[in-house]
Amino acid sequence: MSPPARERVRHALVGAGARAEMFVRALALDHADTAELVAFADVNQRRMDAHNRWLAELGRSPVPTYTAGDFTAMLAKERVDVALVTSVDATHDEYVTAALRAGCDVIVEKPMTVDAERCRRILDAVAETGRRVTVAFNYRYNPLHEQVRRLLADGAVGEIGSVHFEWLLDVRHGADYFRRWHRDKSVSGGLLVHKSGHHFDLVNWWLDARPVEVHAYGRLFFYGAHGRRHGYARDYDRAHGSPAADGDPFALRLADHPRLRELYLDAEAEDGYHRDRNVFAPGVTIEDDLAVLARYDTGATMTYHLTAYAPWEGYRVMVNGSRGRLELEVTESDHVSPSVAGALKGAALHGDEAAVERGAARLTLRPFWAPPVQIPVEGWTRRGHGGADTRMTRVLLGGEPDPLGQAATARDGALALLTGLAANRSLETGAPTRVADLLTLP
Repeated sequence: MSPPARERVRHALVGAGARAEMFVRALALDHADTAELVAFADVNQRRMDAHNRWLAELGRSPVPTYTAGDFTAMLAKERVDVALVTSVDATHDEYVTAALRAGCDVIVEKPMTVDAERCRRILDAVAETGRRVTVAFNYRYNPLHEQVRRLLADGAVGEIGSVHFEWLLDVRHGADYFRRWHRDKSVSGGLLVHKSGHHFDLVNWWLDARPVEVHAYGRLFFYGAHGRRHGYARDYDRAHGSPAADGDPFALRLADHPRLRELYLDAEAEDGYHRDRNVFAPGVTIEDDLAVLARYDTGATMTYHLTAYAPWEGYRVMVNGSRGRLELEVTESDHVSPSVAGALKGAALHGDEAAVERGAARLTLRPFWAPPVQIPVEGWTRRGHGGADTRMTRVLLGGEPDPLGQAATARDGALALLTGLAANRSLETGAPTRVADLLTLP
């Protein structure tokens, strides 16, 4: 007698922008045997309609759509087990807490939220309901990062004394944060929260440590009004329909990207959101050049630098310990081809451009008293965050085992967030910030 079929987990998604597509495809194609998508909620009907049309292209039936204000009613009517939150960062806490109190578990895009008060509301709701929040830190699932975790946990460098972490966003990828809502710190937390939260979480996870004190320096150096000083500024507010944007390598042409056109350009009439702002136009309140020094409860320190206007994209991580040093070097794109400068990251990884912008990865262990050892890593790719996206959805949506503890909890989300918030506070005060002064965690 065969065992009874396992009932599929029912998921509903709130926030039907581009960030939703990875989850929608994974539910529709990769994990349809264990999970199903049962509803969308968003502030914009056109965006939900676009996702439903794409579901039809994948051979799946469209799902019911709800206004964002009917989110809680949707959870009950559609008998939702897990809420997927991929909305604007500053709204995460609203949907996360509502879903928890409705009896759902939650998967939320990083960052978990954007400030300490919202973070506390989420943690309180987790404690109150006993439900689970998982933060989608997909970088944990990159095969390179998994190998770093294993090596450090096995004592490859001994006791860890310090970490140096440098991340470079090229002038295609970095510029995109200055075209969209992320340029407003009040809704994104700035790059130290929205982008660097990934990196701070990796260090917390690799070291099995929590941040204690953070000191930071940063400024807006390249984008915003500074574009005029550097000779890049043009006089337009948004690229679409602006003759001044013609030939501008920093301009995003929504009409040239069918999916972006449908999600944003065709949906503007409903909410007035412009996805293609001039990166040098007024109104940028985030920084693009940031340096951070952090101290952890283990005694280890981290020096970190984020540059959002680099000629190439990639990162370097060096971990110094009592038995040697571990070095990770990743080149995601060795330059930005002029023909795709105004496109989105990933556009150059298809077709002819794949051979133009080269990438590579190297993981090296340098023990004391011995030659360096190149560590082989299987499965790394330049696409999908190093192959992490598909590995993450297998665990979060497909129910695969999680032996490395990669599924990040609400507490993990809070620790990554607090590193960025402490750094932001340090930018404001010019002094080191104790994490416990922002929020006390058990």
